[in-house]
Amino acid sequence: MGKISKKNLFQKKDLIGWAIMLPSIILFAFFVWEPILESVNLSLHTAKGFRIEEFVGFDNYKQLFQYPVFLQALKNTFVYIFWSLILGFFTPMILAIIITETVHLKSIFKIGIYLPNIVPGLATVIMWKYMFGEGRTGVINILLSQLGIEPQVWLNNTMLTIPLIVLILTWKGAGATTLIYMASISNIDPALYEAATIDGAGIIKRVKHIIFPSLMPLAKTMLILQIISVFQILYEPLVLKQGGPNNASISMMMLVWNYANREFNYPMASATSVVICVILIILSAIYFKLTKSKED
Repeated sequence: MGKISKKNLFQKKDLIGWAIMLPSIILFAFFVWEPILESVNLSLHTAKGFRIEEFVGFDNYKQLFQYPVFLQALKNTFVYIFWSLILGFFTPMILAIIITETVHLKSIFKIGIYLPNIVPGLATVIMWKYMFGEGRTGVINILLSQLGIEPQVWLNNTMLTIPLIVLILTWKGAGATTLIYMASISNIDPALYEAATIDGAGIIKRVKHIIFPSLMPLAKTMLILQIISVFQILYEPLVLKQGGPNNASISMMMLVWNYANREFNYPMASATSVVICVILIILSAIYFKLTKSKED
């Protein structure tokens, strides 16, 4: 009887668990999986607007890979990832360590680094567009002119466009990530700091042997989230330079936007979205495989 009661209790707990999760599962299926499957289906057909007409198999994908701008957008997206790792990945970690080690005005620093996250994304891009304005009208060029430096053509320089966009993204989003890292640092066992103090360890040794190793598990998660986020860059290059100059800043998501909103070619937009999804799945699988191997 005891075994039967335990079995019934286990089944009852399962039912309660599924009942709690069911609304979330339904919403997830409706808002995530259903659109994904519809995008895959649409990418295999021709369409007039959103009305599916003729099945064409992988013709849309063949046309996509033969489109020169696709290869440029794919290359640019990986360049975005490269610069986001150089400029944006370690910046929140460094800020978190500096603020944590600060004795005075810590709350003011927290508010200061988080303020850019409150500003709407589009407003941020427009503001920085004026900051990097050409000639003597841009804010940065005005400041440089006070130092006797000639005005620079910032966003029209194909070598600088992507790094500058990543700089804007870092300014906008680093604050929230910094607070996450600070929360992780606050959970470090105080006994480790006490032992380090007894051993005479300075700030560099504390960072190297205590803080940095403690942040690595979180940093690994933030890394893959950042890569996924970079693949979704859209309005920054769109508003700043319309993907220019000469498609130097066009991203994969901007290519989707162009197909959907300029050419009204929704099958091609869906095909591009599916390719993005497949690339992210492959990158995530490689990342988790490498991470798992190192942990093992």
